[in-house]
Amino acid sequence: MTDSQRTAIFSTNGDKGQPVRLAAYEDLPLTEETEYQPADVATGLVSLGFLAAAVRRAMWLCAVLAIVGVVIGVAVSVKKPPAYQASTSVLLTYSPEETPTSAILDEQAIAESRTVAQLAMSKLGVKASLASFAAAETVSIVTDRVLLFIVSAPSSGDAVSRANALASAYLQFRAEQLRAGQQLLIKSLQQEVTQAQRQQNSLSSQVSRLEAAPSSPAGKAELKELRGQLDQADGTLSALEQTVAGTQASTATLGAITGSVVLDPAVPLAHSRLKYLLIYAAVGLVGGLILALVIVLVRAVISDRLRRRDDVARALGAPVRLSVGAVKLSRWRPGRRGLASANNADVRRITGHLRGLIHEDGKSTASLAVVPVGDPRVAALSVAALALSYAREGRRVVLADLVSGTPGARLLNARDPGVRQVTAGDTRLVVAVPDRNDVAPAGPSSGADPFAEPGHVAFTDAVKAANDAADVLLTLVTLDPSIGAEHLATWSGTAAAVVIAGQSSWTRVRAVGEMVRMAGTSLVAAVLVGADKADESLGVPQDLNALLGVSDIG
Repeated sequence: MTDSQRTAIFSTNGDKGQPVRLAAYEDLPLTEETEYQPADVATGLVSLGFLAAAVRRAMWLCAVLAIVGVVIGVAVSVKKPPAYQASTSVLLTYSPEETPTSAILDEQAIAESRTVAQLAMSKLGVKASLASFAAAETVSIVTDRVLLFIVSAPSSGDAVSRANALASAYLQFRAEQLRAGQQLLIKSLQQEVTQAQRQQNSLSSQVSRLEAAPSSPAGKAELKELRGQLDQADGTLSALEQTVAGTQASTATLGAITGSVVLDPAVPLAHSRLKYLLIYAAVGLVGGLILALVIVLVRAVISDRLRRRDDVARALGAPVRLSVGAVKLSRWRPGRRGLASANNADVRRITGHLRGLIHEDGKSTASLAVVPVGDPRVAALSVAALALSYAREGRRVVLADLVSGTPGARLLNARDPGVRQVTAGDTRLVVAVPDRNDVAPAGPSSGADPFAEPGHVAFTDAVKAANDAADVLLTLVTLDPSIGAEHLATWSGTAAAVVIAGQSSWTRVRAVGEMVRMAGTSLVAAVLVGADKADESLGVPQDLNALLGVSDIG
């Protein structure tokens, strides 16, 4: 390869003298020395741009799932409307031995207990699940002495009555616990008084026995010690009796009970169905979008469909010399209405590019085979537009449509098998359509086949006659690995592929490239339709770098 050819793709960085990749390489000559072979599977990096492009392509899915999420949210709001709520507060009074900062936590736990909920249900006469009743209440601490009860219910009146019943049940349960605690304390003290009395009686008996016995030094010492113990037992008994009397007469417990009251009676809280409807709709919207993003991103990461120019070029074994955006063919129709889509700017670019791949020497019929990989309609439209442009220039054109369904021929109102002249507007050209059963129709360059069916031979002979009188032969052909591509070389010595991004796997694209080469046809270039704007790859096969002596560029 000459230096001028090399600079068609690369230039030199002035600072470091390293070759850098350029975007323009349309003028790279394609000769026998630039025969490309498909590289091994090497998918592109998953970048933010790649993921963003995947999201943009699936905006319809995101929109659909977002709408579904909103509908589900609204339906849930209507089917199960939010409960009404009411609140009430309770003021607590503690006994002197309690510490409010720690006791308030115990009181909150007691207020939220199932026991209090059961007591409230008994007051209301409600026959419902205890778990659901308890789950519909929340108790929060306002201060060390104030608890706030918030209760949910199907109606505003039920919420108010449940809140009042819950607060009343809590105060009742607390009062019972305080009284029970006082009774336990008194009972414990009385047991200590009884034990002290027994000890006093025992010591009194021992002192009386020693006083009645003859005196002796040892007896006097023992009597003195027992009298001291008796005095101490008398003091202990007296103190315990006073404690019991004081506890029984104490008003601390009574004060804690009577001082704990409902601070604010239950009142309903503000309730707006529209507000909750909007909240549910917003939650459904966000949920739908998140689900859509997860589906899109996971599908993009695990998909083996090719979208990047480099990936397509490496799989196909040919450079992607042109890439365009998605071509919308929603109005695809046969005839002039379908051909109107040829005015699309991207279709015009594809048509012009394909025209540049056709070599005309003025001696033989110029030919090009266009191989669609994916949806054949864009390729068919481009080939039909190219054929018409040649015909308008006064060239004699033959368009052979070998694709199932004949999308190219249908654009020119030629659906039936055979070779015939058609008129599109004021332009005439020849259209060749093989028989439906002829899965591998032979072209004008084929030799005699003694095993061919008479109808197939007649078609080939008619194509040869039309080709001999033509200036340009354009062939639209799809390749099937189950059939092979040996017939491709009988139509053209050069081929170009039109690949629809995201429709074909690495295996499918590579198979097309291999079949073209095995047929003996030169695959000169590829056109990528629907390329992502975020794709910054050049679309050069891996072997081209080795051909130019560059190990890794870009």
